[in-house]
Amino acid sequence: MKIGILGFGSMGKTHLYSIKNIPFFFNTKIECEVVSVCTKNIENAKKAAEQFGIPFFTNNEDDIIYNDEIDIVDICTPNIYHYETAKKAILSGKHVYCEKPLAVTYSEAKELATLAREKGVVCGIVFNNRFLSPILKAKEIVKEEKLGKILSFSIKYLHSSALNTQKKAGWKQDKDICGGGVLFDLGSHAVDLIYYLCGEFDFVFGKSQIAYPVRTGVNGERWQTNADEAFYMLATLKNGAHGTVEISKITTGANDDLRFEIHGEKGSIAFDLMQPNYLEYYDATLPDGTLGTRGYTKIECVNRYPQPGGIFPGVKAPIGWLRGHIGSYFEFLNSVENKTEFSPSFDSGAYVQAVLECAYKSNETGSWEKVL
Repeated sequence: MKIGILGFGSMGKTHLYSIKNIPFFFNTKIECEVVSVCTKNIENAKKAAEQFGIPFFTNNEDDIIYNDEIDIVDICTPNIYHYETAKKAILSGKHVYCEKPLAVTYSEAKELATLAREKGVVCGIVFNNRFLSPILKAKEIVKEEKLGKILSFSIKYLHSSALNTQKKAGWKQDKDICGGGVLFDLGSHAVDLIYYLCGEFDFVFGKSQIAYPVRTGVNGERWQTNADEAFYMLATLKNGAHGTVEISKITTGANDDLRFEIHGEKGSIAFDLMQPNYLEYYDATLPDGTLGTRGYTKIECVNRYPQPGGIFPGVKAPIGWLRGHIGSYFEFLNSVENKTEFSPSFDSGAYVQAVLECAYKSNETGSWEKVL
């Protein structure tokens, strides 16, 4: 399988790293190679090709999309470009691996998901947190109904990256390029995890926050902030659970703080990305002694993966953020090679897009919005 990467910022490098490291982490052979890279600036594309031994570089994505030797198009470009690029790739018969969010509107995302099914190509959205070992364990616990009926949840994804107003804004802070704000960037991950672990959303109520209306723009001049720096949601799920979603890039003291709690009738689970080796589990079915016997148990998930994973650097070795990306890319390539469906597919990406769109609509109307 020959892969072409479009965009080579931090995520393009992350994807390349994942591809190159798959043979270390999985005890199976997948024949794949990154053969081309495309960036808007031709000098950046040339530098990437030379540094990482990529045979071909270009500043025109069509050179990759319409190249008959390319099997997979990997999209790591800003959000507003995802729709047109993915559509061209699908129509040309390419498999597509796309960074989140899938598009900037639900209608665009739904069209891409429909096209992918019609063309019979494998199209995956990058929700890499699904592939961390504690999240896989959490999914197992939920699937085995150890939590019972889910009653409530809370999830937060917090950064501090937008606190410095003197720092030049990045494209993810510009609605004209990102299509949204922090809700698109970090919120897509949070919404996906609740969808993945707890089920479909029913109603959402959203409120955005811009704490710094004026900051330094991309060009170094004062700029009117046009995208949410924080976003807060109330949500109900179709299974009756109620919960909160908090997304922010203006949280003092935060790093990459993704945390959630899910509470059911028979138990609860909790996870913190800054402590990625553990999943906390509370079993309410255990007897409660006079001096207390029940409590949260820290499950040592670390690098314990089902085969063919978990072979390197060993099941007891600590896990890191990159491991989720490696696992995601492996499963995607495995699906392409074996002609099976990949999850999360573009359908998952479109569903998350629908929730995000309803949240933004709620922010405008000031009312609860139903996720259809």
